[in-house]
Amino acid sequence: MNSAYIKGLGYYVPEQVVTNDDLSKIIETSDEWITERTGIKERRFAVKGKDTTTSMGVEAAKVAIERAGIDKDEIDFIIFATLSPDYYFPGPGVLVQRDLGLKTVGALDVRNQCSGFVYAISVADQYIRSGMYKNILVIGSELHSQGLDMTTRGRSVSVIFGDGAGAAIVSKSEDENRKILSTHLHSEGAHAEELALIAPGMGKRWVTDILKDNDPNDESYLPHMNGQFVFKNAVVRFSEVIKEGLAYNGLTSSDIDMLVPHQANLRIAQFIQSKFGLSDDQVYNNIMHYGNTTAASIPIALTEAWEKGKVNAGDLVVLAAFGSGFTWGSVIMKF
Repeated sequence: MNSAYIKGLGYYVPEQVVTNDDLSKIIETSDEWITERTGIKERRFAVKGKDTTTSMGVEAAKVAIERAGIDKDEIDFIIFATLSPDYYFPGPGVLVQRDLGLKTVGALDVRNQCSGFVYAISVADQYIRSGMYKNILVIGSELHSQGLDMTTRGRSVSVIFGDGAGAAIVSKSEDENRKILSTHLHSEGAHAEELALIAPGMGKRWVTDILKDNDPNDESYLPHMNGQFVFKNAVVRFSEVIKEGLAYNGLTSSDIDMLVPHQANLRIAQFIQSKFGLSDDQVYNNIMHYGNTTAASIPIALTEAWEKGKVNAGDLVVLAAFGSGFTWGSVIMKF
C-alpha cells in the first residue's frame, strides 16, 4: 500500500485588512465585543475586481507547487474545497485547471464547509494510497465578504468571517517518517439548519421567490448560525475526533508536536488545548489575524506554522475541523 504526504504548502490572503474598529464604523459593535467572543482582531476582505475564490486558490497553488519542487504538468488531480464558489456551477476546480494551464486532469469540488480541507485531504490520501495518482493539488479557498450582512442585524455572523486561500500538494511518500497515518470523517445532518444558508434551494426560497417578493427583511439568503449550540457541539466533536485519530494509531496527546485546528473561534481552540494538556507551542492559531476562512483556515494556518519553523519534517501533526452540516474530521500525519 502506498503512503501519501504533504509535499508543498502555500497560501494567499487579500491585501485589504479590515480591523474590528473598521467594522465598528458601519455596524453596532466594538473591538472589545468581537475580541471577547471570538479572539479575532482583524480579517482580510477580497479586493473587488482582483480577488475571487478561484484566483486566490490559484495564487496559493502556485506557491505550493513551487515549494513541492514539481512541474505543474506533474499534477494528476485537483480537489477544491469551498462553500463560496465563483459560480453556482461549474465549481472552481475546473477553473483552477484552466487558469493554471494544467493538462485535462480531473477536478473534484468538495462542499463540506469548515471541514472541507480535512475531507479533501482524506480523499487525496486515498487516491495516493490506491496508486491512482502521484501528485494531487488540494485547495481550500473562501470569499465570504461579499455575502455577509454588514449591518447590525447580521453582526453576530459577519464579524467572524474573512477571505483567503491555502493549498497543498499531496504526493506519494517514499519516507516512512513522512506520511499521512489516518483520516477520520463524520457528519450529523440532524443539526443542518443550525449553521446554514437556506436560500436559494431546498424548495423554500428560490432566486425567483426572492426577486418576486423583493422583501428587504428577507433573511433566507443570509448565513444563519445558532452560535451557542454550534460552540457546544464543536468542543465535543473536536475532542472526539482527535481522540479517535490518536487511538487509531496507538498515540496519545503527549505525542502531538502540532495541532492545527480549524480557525472557527479562538475560545474553541483554547478549550481543546486545555483539555488535551497542550502547550502554546503545540497549537497553532491565527484567527486573530484572518478571522474564520472556513475551508481555507487549516491550510493557511498549517502553511504559516511551517514557514515559522513550528512544523518540521517528521513531526506528528494533527489537523481537526468542525462545521456546518454538521461535519467534522481529523487528519493524523507525520509531516
